[in-house]
Amino acid sequence: MRFLKVDPMMVKLIITVFVATILPAKGKFITFFNCFSVLAIALLFFMHGARLSRENIMAGSKKWRLHLWITCSTFIIFPFFGLLLNWWHPIDIKNSIYVGFTYLCILPATVQSSIALTSIAGGNVATAICSASASSLLGVFVSPLLVKLLINIEYDTYSSNLEHIGKIILQLLVPFLLGQLSRRWTKIWIKKHVNIVSVIDQSSIVLVVYLSFSESVLNGIWYNIDMVSLLWILIINLFLLFIMMIINFAASRLFGLSRTDEIVVLFCGSKKSLANGVPMANLLFPHSSVGIILLPLMIFHQLQLMVCSLIAQRYKTYNSSI
Repeated sequence: MRFLKVDPMMVKLIITVFVATILPAKGKFITFFNCFSVLAIALLFFMHGARLSRENIMAGSKKWRLHLWITCSTFIIFPFFGLLLNWWHPIDIKNSIYVGFTYLCILPATVQSSIALTSIAGGNVATAICSASASSLLGVFVSPLLVKLLINIEYDTYSSNLEHIGKIILQLLVPFLLGQLSRRWTKIWIKKHVNIVSVIDQSSIVLVVYLSFSESVLNGIWYNIDMVSLLWILIINLFLLFIMMIINFAASRLFGLSRTDEIVVLFCGSKKSLANGVPMANLLFPHSSVGIILLPLMIFHQLQLMVCSLIAQRYKTYNSSI
C-alpha cells in the first residue's frame, strides 16, 4: 500500500499554507521575502541546469518519434483540456480556479519523479531522462508563451509583456544556462550532495508558496474557497490525470512501442511539474491571485504521485512474473 503514503513535500506544502494562513507575511517582511525568493528561484533553476547531464540526453535522444509524442501530449493535448475546462466551466466554481487548471495543463513534465517511476516500472530510463529533461527545458520558453495565449488577458495589466519576458529570462533561463555551463565544476559536488540539492529545491518552492498564500490570505482567499470547491478540484484533477494516461497508453499501443518505451510515454506524458510551476506562477501572475491559481497544481502533484506509484508497482510485478 505504498502508493497511499503522502508525499513528504505535500506535507510541507500543507504546513506552509497553514502557517501562511495564521501568520501571513506583512509590511517590510514582504519586501524581504520577495528579495529572498528571487535568489531562491534563481538558485533552483541553476540546480536544474547543473543536474541535467548532456550525456544522458544524447543516450535517449535517438527515439525522436517517442519524444515528439510526449512533447505533443505535454504542450498540446494537455493544454487543450485546460482550455476546454476554462471555456466550458462545467462546475460553478471561481474563475481563478479554472485559470489554475489551465495553468496546470500548460506546464512541463516532472523530471525526478518521472525518471524514478520509470525506473521502478522497468522502463527505458535513459529515454525518460532525455524526455523529461527536454520537457523541463522547453517549459521555460513554451509555458509562459501558452499563458499569454490561453489565459485571460486581464493578467497583462499586472505588468507589460516585456517585463514578464525579462523576469523569465533573468530568473529562470539565465540561471539554468549558467548551471549547464558550470557542470564541468559542479557535477561531482552535486552527485555527492544530493540531499543538499533536494533541500534547496524544496525550500525554494516552500518559500514561494508561503509568499503567494500570504498575499492571497490577506486578500481573503479562504472566504472565496469552500470544501465543495476543493472537492471539485480533486475530482477534475483525477479526470485530467486518468484521461491523459489513457490517451498516452493508447498512443503507445497504436505506435507499437515496446513495453519499456510504453512506460516512458505513460509517465513522462501525463505528469506536471510542481518545481517549475510554483516559481513560474510567481513571475507570471499577480501575487494576490497566485495562491488560488496554484491550488489545482498542488493537489494534482499529490494525485499523480499516488496513482503513478501504484501503476509503476503493477508494471514491476508484471515484469517480474514474466
